[in-house]
Amino acid sequence: MTAGAQADAATDTAGWPSWTLDERQLGDLELLLSGAFAPLAGFMSGADVAAVAEHAALADGTPWPFPVTLDVPAGAIAPDTDRVMLNDPEGTPLAVLEVTDRSPVYADEGNDGGPGNGGGTGNGGGADNDGGADNDGGADNDGGADNDGGPGSGALVRLGGRVTANREPEHGPFRRLRLSPAEARTELGDVPVLAFATRGPLNSRQIGQLRHLAGQLRARILLLPLISGPADVVTRPEALIRSVLAAAGSLPASTLVVPVPLARRGGPADEMAARAVVAAAYGASHLFTDNADPGIPAGQGGPGSSGPGPSGPGPSGPGPSGPGPSGPGPSGPGPSGPGSSGADGDTGPVPAAVIPVVSAGDWAYDPAADVWRPLALIEAGTERAELTPGELGDLLDAGAEVPAWFTPPAVARELRSARPPRAQRGFVLFLTGLSGSGKSTIARDLRDALAERSDRGVTLLDGDLVRRLLSAGLTFSRADRDLNILRIGYVAAEIARHGGIAICAPIAPYAAARARVREMVSETGDFLLIYVATPVEVCEARDRKGLYAKARAGVIDHFTGVSDPYEEPADADLVIDTSAMSRPEATAAVLGLLKSGGWLSETEPQA
Repeated sequence: MTAGAQADAATDTAGWPSWTLDERQLGDLELLLSGAFAPLAGFMSGADVAAVAEHAALADGTPWPFPVTLDVPAGAIAPDTDRVMLNDPEGTPLAVLEVTDRSPVYADEGNDGGPGNGGGTGNGGGADNDGGADNDGGADNDGGADNDGGPGSGALVRLGGRVTANREPEHGPFRRLRLSPAEARTELGDVPVLAFATRGPLNSRQIGQLRHLAGQLRARILLLPLISGPADVVTRPEALIRSVLAAAGSLPASTLVVPVPLARRGGPADEMAARAVVAAAYGASHLFTDNADPGIPAGQGGPGSSGPGPSGPGPSGPGPSGPGPSGPGPSGPGPSGPGSSGADGDTGPVPAAVIPVVSAGDWAYDPAADVWRPLALIEAGTERAELTPGELGDLLDAGAEVPAWFTPPAVARELRSARPPRAQRGFVLFLTGLSGSGKSTIARDLRDALAERSDRGVTLLDGDLVRRLLSAGLTFSRADRDLNILRIGYVAAEIARHGGIAICAPIAPYAAARARVREMVSETGDFLLIYVATPVEVCEARDRKGLYAKARAGVIDHFTGVSDPYEEPADADLVIDTSAMSRPEATAAVLGLLKSGGWLSETEPQA
């Protein structure tokens, strides 16, 4: 294409409406465009979604086991729109959606059972005057761009239609590993392939089972870290990839690692089906299922499951959308019938089919032999169960050693790097409460105390600096109130990402905005919500600026606690009431929480 033609094409699309995809939608788009979701060529229509729910097939009868949808706020795209440009979060136009179906999304449907749809930018702005004796005064602009159409918007519409690539998606770390399904099938060749799709780091039991099953099947091993959404234990996708690469060092040299942007599906059955479809697309003839995976039904391999135990494969049967292990599989010969792609250079899309799902049964650690093995081979009562994800997280949070019997040393090193002890990682103290509740006073005292006690940098996000630089230009609307909270949350999350401590003290009256900040921060550090629950009567009595009186007289609109609601937190990590305790006692209560949770040393600073 000539430069002039490129300019003309850009002009043609410049007037099209666009939608900025959230992480989940972005991953689904990439899987659609790469052929990993073949035969799907775009986001599903309402009729397809209904047919899949009832028959595990599309409306035209094509077998397909789970929904793949694009839900947006009802007002985001005009009803007569026939083309929408789909952008990544940085604004890069990745694909064009030809809209052939629009259908309402009901409350119990919500985007394939996952979190609310992101992407897009809502209108923002909001100021809440925080007056009071504790200098909570000024504008607390809690407003926000909310990717689900803004707080309280509720109504979503499902857009269905074919997607056409505009340009390749930009990948971040480990882009060299992000093979397309066709590239992975070519790399694996015409051999049986045992895949393991995982959202968490591998342990020694899983490694042993993979080696065991791959030996039985005479298969190569394909590890698929699923990197859309938070990873188990290590949270960040790059940390998950590093831990899986470390585990691959304990597997055969022919093991292939391919990160896949598959978001969590709505329930265990859909999750299992999605993993099977994606594994087949990337060249697997069998999918290993972990009985200990909390996202998969216990004791259930999923569709088309089979169960090679310690001494051989078990029975298997057809799954909901394709034959079992002895029937046709994705595109080429496999271990017991057609399975993964052949070595003849097949690069076309792989039809959706359920591949055999295999399990190694119940294993445990045998201390006498210092190995993981089938439970039936261990003397009863001597076996040791593996650590749960929660127990592993607790060890890492406390800075304790990960037992050598649980996971290889290389994996343990990656776990410690991805999840350092609480005493060494960044965190956010987020104080919320009414104007005049005392939260700003407590925040300043905490800043001073933590600066004395901690070797981490401490930043106070409150007062005039925040109002001038983060809240400027915002209004009293709920959208702007939420936008302000998200702005503060973004800055706080970046401080925590780099190992610092951020202290925030906005009113933050809405639970949804606070939850979004918790989610943002939790990807990079720890988030502690402190509810300063001072009664409104006390806050009003402290109000030297007369803001409450002006609000009750109608002079000030949208004043939290008078003419606007305050949603009391149900998820606070600590609740304090400054009408019932002194200023030092309130500060000490927060410091006590930090000590008991391991974020702060019990040792007092030396004079």
